[in-house]
Amino acid sequence: MEKMQLRSGVLHTKSAMPRTWFNRLFAFIYLISIYALFYHHYHNIVTSTDKLTKTNTIIFLVADLILAFMSIARQIFRLWPIRREVFPENLTVDESEYPALDVFVCTADPYKEPPIGVVNTVLSLMAYDYPTDKLSVYVSDDGGSQLTLFALMEAAEFAKHWLPYCNKHSLVDRAPEAYFTSKTNLCFPENGVATAELDEIEILLESASEKEQYGHKMPNLVYVSREKRKSTLHNYKAGALNALLRISATMTNAPLVLTQDCDMFSNDPKTPLRALCFFMDPKMDSNLALVQFPPIFYGINKDDIYGAEFREPITNNSCGMDAIRHQSSPYC
Repeated sequence: MEKMQLRSGVLHTKSAMPRTWFNRLFAFIYLISIYALFYHHYHNIVTSTDKLTKTNTIIFLVADLILAFMSIARQIFRLWPIRREVFPENLTVDESEYPALDVFVCTADPYKEPPIGVVNTVLSLMAYDYPTDKLSVYVSDDGGSQLTLFALMEAAEFAKHWLPYCNKHSLVDRAPEAYFTSKTNLCFPENGVATAELDEIEILLESASEKEQYGHKMPNLVYVSREKRKSTLHNYKAGALNALLRISATMTNAPLVLTQDCDMFSNDPKTPLRALCFFMDPKMDSNLALVQFPPIFYGINKDDIYGAEFREPITNNSCGMDAIRHQSSPYC
């Protein structure tokens, strides 16, 4: 009860993680081991009379210096790991006062990044628990693919059925592919209709090369295709994001911008509200410019028996990186 009262009205909290002191002890022991290794190299260089042995020792010393620098740099992230928790239910601002949000999605190759995957990503973003008049999704297609354009047009039509379905049942996985492959969606009778609609999109995409008419209107969805010339450097994804920034500044000019990979869906419909818990918290630093939601990668290597979730840099380092601040307390 006391903890609930403490969190009442609080938008977010932060706390040192329990493993902090264990991490520091490990880092200290690790530092002693590195020192012992360097002392061993130094001793060999000073005492050895064989030139070949000295040369080999110097080579190993240089290699170990590089590895030691990399290891120490990684340990820094583990000295002050903190965990943040947000409470979007404590947002007291009326929805009409929420800041506008522009979502940027970049794709470049309809063969390496299949349009059906882009569709799933875009639908998961359009289904956010956020006022529809405040949310705009921009898709940059560097491949200039008619197939991708057609897929997004069909997705806009499918969204008319999918978004109300998500809201009605308060779905968490709002990417259709992720939802229909899970085992928790069997209790809703509308599943058959929604699945049929999604299957129809896939069938249409397979035969899209034979189609010439693409005539659907896309609500809250903007498609952008950049012209790439061999004589001009287009700066790849950075260039695509710059182009989207200029276009959104002209069309919606939202103060908040979210970037999302085209082949990674958003698995939390309250993501924008969680970000607002930082941006709208009066206790936060006014210079706050970035809130990151670390991704989780599945199936990177088909032969990886551990699920390829890529935990190390995402789960461990990000908690420590969040605590590296200027001269004030590391937990501020």
